[in-house]
Amino acid sequence: MSVQTPLRIATRKSKLALWQAGHVAALLRRAHPGLDIELVPVTTQGDRIQDRSLAAIGGKGLFIKELEVAISERRADIAVHSMKDVPADVPAEFQIAAVLERADARDALVAAAGIARLEDLPLRARVGTSSLRRQAQLYAARPDLRIETLRGNVDTRLRRLDSGADLDAILLACAGLMRLGLESRITVRLDPKICLPAVGQGVIGIECRNADVRTRELLQPLEDPGTRCVLEAERAFAARLGGSCQSPIAAHAQLHAEQLSLAGLVAEPDGSRLLRDTIQGSAGQANSLGRLLAERLLAAGAADLLERLRTA
Repeated sequence: MSVQTPLRIATRKSKLALWQAGHVAALLRRAHPGLDIELVPVTTQGDRIQDRSLAAIGGKGLFIKELEVAISERRADIAVHSMKDVPADVPAEFQIAAVLERADARDALVAAAGIARLEDLPLRARVGTSSLRRQAQLYAARPDLRIETLRGNVDTRLRRLDSGADLDAILLACAGLMRLGLESRITVRLDPKICLPAVGQGVIGIECRNADVRTRELLQPLEDPGTRCVLEAERAFAARLGGSCQSPIAAHAQLHAEQLSLAGLVAEPDGSRLLRDTIQGSAGQANSLGRLLAERLLAAGAADLLERLRTA
């Protein structure tokens, strides 16, 4: 296969997005020596609007659309995404052609000095997050906490905490901190029993056009089958629920040999009600298991909860 034509990667301009794009570029160069790769930085609507929560401005898909437009208009060949930001329904002309091995999927509590656990936060501590999923589970564990909206890139969020002005702790993804060399900032990795991760958290996915056979073939050496399996289960769960950024939904799948276990959650934003369930089965049935778990939660009350949130 010719590697003379440059492969162009559309990426957001944040430090984490550029790290992820650079990481994919390095893996591609290793798999295809001599391949020329160019980065195409794109500013998305999600990056431009920083004064409101994601739920208020339309959800995490705002980080994705402009990257897909760049591919559709042939200004780029691929886009590198954090899969937790990718909506359940990918447009018909695109596909997630490869997913990398998953990093730590858990959420991280990053707290002020002297705090070692979630339980150590003082009464009515102020915790920053822009995620309704995290908010709901924090409230369920600590109803006394005061949740503050926190937007911006990782550095911006850490600076706000470090200023000491208005936050006692923040929640971030472990994977993002580790990729930026900031693992030392993690106070504690939250047990999924306390804070179930977002669908796809810790997974880097690479999107391209369905019709772009050359690019799809170039990406194949980067595919991690185990990650694809757990991601398929989680995304099938979210798709059946019709989940969006306005819906506190969480799912985390794990693979043990040929067996897959999937935990799912739908929550009231104020943490007053958490609907949880788990399912196990063959790894070859990942999609079916995700849908079945969603059906069980819908029957347990999630259908009414989600409908109310959609029409609120």
